[in-house]
Amino acid sequence: MSLRREAYLLAAPAVLLFLGIVAIPLVMTLLLSLHEWSSSGGITATIQLGNYREVFSDSYFAGIFARTLRISLATTLACILLGVPEAYILRRMREPWRSVMMVVIIGPLLVSVVSRTLGWALILSGNGLLSKLLLALGLTGTPVSLMFTEAGVVIALTHVLVPFVVLSVSASLGHMDPSIERAAQSLGAGQFTIFRRIVLPQAMPGILSGTIVVFTLSASAFATPAIIGGRRLKVAATLAYDEFLNTLNWPLGAAIAVLLLIGIVLLVVGWNRFVERRYIQVFS
Repeated sequence: MSLRREAYLLAAPAVLLFLGIVAIPLVMTLLLSLHEWSSSGGITATIQLGNYREVFSDSYFAGIFARTLRISLATTLACILLGVPEAYILRRMREPWRSVMMVVIIGPLLVSVVSRTLGWALILSGNGLLSKLLLALGLTGTPVSLMFTEAGVVIALTHVLVPFVVLSVSASLGHMDPSIERAAQSLGAGQFTIFRRIVLPQAMPGILSGTIVVFTLSASAFATPAIIGGRRLKVAATLAYDEFLNTLNWPLGAAIAVLLLIGIVLLVVGWNRFVERRYIQVFS
C-alpha cells in the first residue's frame, strides 16, 4: 500500500465527519435559502433569489445586520482591552495564584449560558443591582436599566468571551523569555517601549486568534441577545430564529443565516490578512 493511499485512508474518518456535521448541513441550508415560500402554499421547490433580494432591498434587515456588526465589534474591542492586560498580569504571577486566577477567569465558561444571562438580566434591570448601586452613590436620580440596549448585550457577551482572549494571549506570551524584558530595561527602555516593542509583538498572534474567536461567537450569539436584547433589539441570529419558528418562513431564515456566515467569513479573513501584513511593519 502506497503512502498516499495510507494518508487518504487515515484522513477518511475526519473527512466523513466534516461532511456529515458541517459541509452537508451548510449545503442544505444554502439550497433551502433558494426556495420560495408563501403563507398559503408553504415552501415550494422553485429555485430563485427572491429571499436574498428581499434582504438586500429592505432597510429593516440592513439595520439588524448593522446592529449585529456594532455589537460584535464593541464586544471584541472590550475583550481585547480587558483580556490583554489580564493575560500579561497572569503571566507575571507565580503559583499558586496563577492557577487560582486562571480558574476565576474561565469561571464564566463553566456556567450555563442561560443561567449566566439571566443573572446579568437581574443585574442590568431597572430594579437590579447596578441601578441600586448608582442610586446609592448619587450618580443618578432615577433607576437605570441596560436591558434591551446594545450596551447591556455587549456587557453580557464580554463577560463570557473575554476568557478566550486571555487564554490565547497567555499562550502566546508563554513562549517569551522574561530575561528579554529585563535586558531591555537595563538598556534604558521604558515600560511603554518594552510593551510596544517586545510584549505586544509576542502577544499579537494570540490577540489575532482571540479576536477571531470573540468576533465569530458574538456575531452568531443567540441566547444572550435574545434575553438581554429581547424582541426590541434583534440581531441576525435572533432574526433567523424568528423567521424559522415564528413566521415559519424557513427559506428567508436560511438566507439570513447564509448571509451571516458569509459576512463573518469575509470579515475574519480580511482582518486576518490585514493584521498579518501590518503588525510586523508597525512593531518592527
